Amino acid sequence: MKKCLIFFFILFLNSNAHSSINQEIISHLENINSLEFKFIQKIDNNNIEKGECIVLYPKKIFCKYYDIYNKILVSNGKSLVINSDKIKNYYRYSIDETPLNFILDKKFLISKIYEAEDDKNYPFYYVFNFEYENNIIKVFFDKESLDLIGWETKDIYQNLIQTFLSDININIKVEEKIFSLQKYIN
Repeated sequence: MKKCLIFFFILFLNSNAHSSINQEIISHLENINSLEFKFIQKIDNNNIEKGECIVLYPKKIFCKYYDIYNKILVSNGKSLVINSDKIKNYYRYSIDETPLNFILDKKFLISKIYEAEDDKNYPFYYVFNFEYENNIIKVFFDKESLDLIGWETKDIYQNLIQTFLSDININIKVEEKIFSLQKYIN
């Protein structure tokens, strides 16, 4: 009987720790309206891209890539455009067709973190795994600041994409006009 009580006590402590961390991350996310960060993106472990982004919740993002093509990725919350100065070509997608639909939707992330359990395989981050509409998504949070510091998804071509954030600034002032697609689809 004593062993059984100890087991349930340990299980109870573990479950409380799980919900406590989840709740702390959720509270932190709820207080974030915008982000600015630098990123490194690995595509199928072969290609590495770097750049900087500004996010305005929900679902708006503007990224400049540091590459030879001067790529720009921008979403107005409904559509996503990828454009390049050098190629004079652009690609337009409905944001609903991309994993960014979930990553840039703070309410969606919060709802999934309520249900998820931290993946213990990552000692330096809190990592939450979830599947939604055939998308498998891993989301990484810093253990100290609780900031969103990355994600892992597959793009529309089924390439594994790992994105890691650095130099994160939260609740910055953002001009809405940077999310206008018109400049990038002409």
